[in-house]
Amino acid sequence: MSKDLVKSRKIKVFLKINSPKFFNVIILNDNFTTMEFVVKVLIMFFNLPVKRATTVMLNIHNNGSAIVGTYTKDIAETLVIKVNNYSRQNNFPLKSIMRPK
Repeated sequence: MSKDLVKSRKIKVFLKINSPKFFNVIILNDNFTTMEFVVKVLIMFFNLPVKRATTVMLNIHNNGSAIVGTYTKDIAETLVIKVNNYSRQNNFPLKSIMRPK
């Protein structure tokens, strides 16, 4: 084949990739949920080690709320639903919410 038949073109492609928005998952304090239950929730749903879960639980207790993780929207929504449902199933009013970071 001759060089005339083979032509190469350089095409510049610009992709704009948006990074996903992140949301903080926050657990709110109440006067009825036991500290042990909050620690259990932090271990089960947020995979915190016992020592860290205890520290976060005390932070929630003393300050009224605490950020327990930062996730993309879908994951944050799922965790909030799971925590709130699990709390209701166990007859505790523990509540978690999500806020944009």
